[in-house]
Amino acid sequence: MSIDTATAARVAKLARIRVDDDALPALAEEFGAILGFIEQLQEVDVEGVEPMVSVTPMRLSRRADEVTSGGMADTILSNAPDAREGFFAVPKVVE
Repeated sequence: MSIDTATAARVAKLARIRVDDDALPALAEEFGAILGFIEQLQEVDVEGVEPMVSVTPMRLSRRADEVTSGGMADTILSNAPDAREGFFAVPKVVE
C-alpha cells in the first residue's frame, strides 16, 4: 500500500509529531513499508493455532479469590488531595 506525503503529514499532525517538509517523503515510504508488512502478516494461515502467553509452556499464576474488607481506607485516603467522610472528594463535572 502506498502512502502519499499528504497522508503522512496528516498522520504526523494527529500524532502531534513535528515533521519537516523535506522528511515527509521518507516518512511516507516508512509508513508504506509498515503497512506492507502488516499485509504480509495477514496472509499467514493461523487456523487451529492456540493463542500463546509465552514461548515456553506455562500456566499463569493466580491468587486466591478472597473477599476482604480491605481495612486500609485511612492509608489510601491519606494520599488523596481532598477526602471527606471516608471518600475521595472530586469536583462536580455535571451541571
